[in-house]
Amino acid sequence: MKKLKLDELNRVGVDEFKEQEKLPVIVVLDNVRSMHNIGSVFRTADGFAIEKLYLCGITAQPPHREIEKTALGATQSVEWVHFETTLDAVASLRADGYRIIGIEQAAGSIMLNTYKPGSSEKYALIFGNEVNGVSDEVMAQIDECIEIPQFGTKHSFNIVISAGIVLWDFFAKLRL
Repeated sequence: MKKLKLDELNRVGVDEFKEQEKLPVIVVLDNVRSMHNIGSVFRTADGFAIEKLYLCGITAQPPHREIEKTALGATQSVEWVHFETTLDAVASLRADGYRIIGIEQAAGSIMLNTYKPGSSEKYALIFGNEVNGVSDEVMAQIDECIEIPQFGTKHSFNIVISAGIVLWDFFAKLRL
């Protein structure tokens, strides 16, 4: 087996990416503090061709060297907007008809493997702060909560791993 070279991957350019059909998902970062995590979420968002990223509260915004270190240029392809608070983002998303989903460990959460997104819906997936998760005031505003099943000794996954798992699951269920 031979690894493919970059020019053999047949990736679209930034302009083509901006014009292509997107997965009906907006990723919302609720006060994410690590710029490396933010950059990695940009790169993951590009990989699954999501609609947009909402950067909320203390979540840093491009351009920034520490974001670019892991985004590897995805800040140029993925559309993003900043909101002063995550609640402002949720209100905007609700007005635009998005289903608001917290990605969190919570009473009454739905396990990711059993969640069935509908092909006619638009989704906003909220990922929380590295220490505190999705804030309590935002959790009070969500439509539902998805939890990633875990089987080890740790209490949670890193936000980037969580975003990758959930976005892959949505992409597979909606596009494959």
